[in-house]
Amino acid sequence: MTEMLVIIAASLLLAWPLGLYLARVMRGTPMKVDVLFHWIEKPLYRVFGVDPSRSMSWRGYALAFVLSNVVVAVLTQAVFMTQAWLPLNPDQIPNMRWDTALHTMISFLTNTNQQHYSGQAQLSYLSQMTGITGLQVVTPMMGLALAVATLRALFSRAPQAAATGTGDDRQVAVGNYYVDVVRLCVRFLLPLCLVWTLVLTSQGVPSTMAGGPQATPIDASAGMAEQKLPLGPVAAMVAAKQLGANGGGWYGPNSSFPLENPTPLSNALEIVGILLVPMAVIFMIGAFTGRRRFGALVFSCMLGMSLLSTGAMMWSEGHSASAATPLLMEGKEVRFGADGTALWAAVTTQVSNGSVNGMHDSLSPLSGGIAMVNMLVSAIWGGIGCGLQQFIVYLLLGVFLAGLMTGRTPELFGRKLETPQVRLLALLVLLQPITLLVFTAITLAVPGLAGTSNPGFHGISQVFYEYVSAYANNGSGFEGLGDATLWWNLSCSLVLLLGRFPLLIIPLVVAAQLAAKRQAPESAGSLQIETPTFALTLVSVIVILTVLQFMPALVLGPIADHLSLGLH
Repeated sequence: MTEMLVIIAASLLLAWPLGLYLARVMRGTPMKVDVLFHWIEKPLYRVFGVDPSRSMSWRGYALAFVLSNVVVAVLTQAVFMTQAWLPLNPDQIPNMRWDTALHTMISFLTNTNQQHYSGQAQLSYLSQMTGITGLQVVTPMMGLALAVATLRALFSRAPQAAATGTGDDRQVAVGNYYVDVVRLCVRFLLPLCLVWTLVLTSQGVPSTMAGGPQATPIDASAGMAEQKLPLGPVAAMVAAKQLGANGGGWYGPNSSFPLENPTPLSNALEIVGILLVPMAVIFMIGAFTGRRRFGALVFSCMLGMSLLSTGAMMWSEGHSASAATPLLMEGKEVRFGADGTALWAAVTTQVSNGSVNGMHDSLSPLSGGIAMVNMLVSAIWGGIGCGLQQFIVYLLLGVFLAGLMTGRTPELFGRKLETPQVRLLALLVLLQPITLLVFTAITLAVPGLAGTSNPGFHGISQVFYEYVSAYANNGSGFEGLGDATLWWNLSCSLVLLLGRFPLLIIPLVVAAQLAAKRQAPESAGSLQIETPTFALTLVSVIVILTVLQFMPALVLGPIADHLSLGLH
């Protein structure tokens, strides 16, 4: 428990000034470092053909987001499928199979990093550096740019459409997509990654372009005369995977592997790295929007859910009745122990990060269930950009339900929430259970598709967890699952896309529609959302929309698994 409190306190202390700096970056506030950054940014704007002074409507912003993703997708797929013929391949890694390359490309394009491959054995240095690490930098900043644009629309003070009464959301300016992404990458994430890379390198994480050495195994009975140790520029990828809420590892075992996470300090730095940017985004809200009480509402809800989830995970994994069996240490790194594994598992599923320092398939059943709930909520800090967008969806639904309960027309900051907006929100609410439950049912119903290592309740958990992880932009998995098949690659690719693009774009559309409406002055009769009462209401809405609607799946999976262990 002490480790948990120290990690969260350290993350909060670092995230607060970082969030204030992020707000200044996204407001375009003049800073002393502008001379340096302009020297990098202006050539990029010329290459992209972008006028940085020109703002976009939500349609232009969303279109630029989709088109940039298409371009990146094509280039990344080409690299994966031709890596054997490209440079920076000292270990002679062959080309990726088309379906594995497709799933890997979509997984990293959607900031999910779900891996149906083993990185050190199936990707060249060039693929790791461009298709993996490159996307780990760019894609989280794409998501954050959409979230910032949504905040601009929600808190716009006098949009032209609202002032004229036309209600035309095309006149609502939400910023310039290309400028936002470039500023976020150049001024925010890349400098952070550089610092984290240097510190991780100092702890022994490999940072080399040379091929790995050959070693003679100590145990001759293993039947290997020699073994090649895979190295590479690992530290840079680990920094990007943690700070960008990515999670994909250079090595198959991820951060449970000693080369990727060699010391207690590197372990602590990686956990802090997982929390740092999502927390900073929440601290950004108050300074960016000018409504610090609203930022406090978001922060208090997320922190409360985080502490509850983390505490429950650590109790379940290290101190509950089922945790007493020594068998639960299977799949866990003894350097970190049960508490260290539980802390990482809780944090990584709260943040939609997906990295692991122990195998989640080896967690106690209730711990696995808590990890699933964290990903179903997807707004306990959440992914970078995605977490805030998901929270805004819950916020708008909470406003709608509170309005119904009090007999008022639901409104947010003086703007009415009406049928078109509620329909879009309902689409997002229904999309999650339809996607997850339908794919889980098909996979379990058709013999030979699942590839589970356990035919019982745990097998249901393995399948459900894989799809929940894909939809939540998380990427972790119950690794007893045989997921490197055509079915898993293609079905998860579709789930990855459904969990990413609607969640980022629909809240932006709703915010722009609200911004196009006339703003009524707030009065004593207005719904006050920046209060403890509404915060409790909002958390209740989150519980109802996640835990309760997925209760049958949770009962058939982790809860039944836990009860069956008790019977034996």
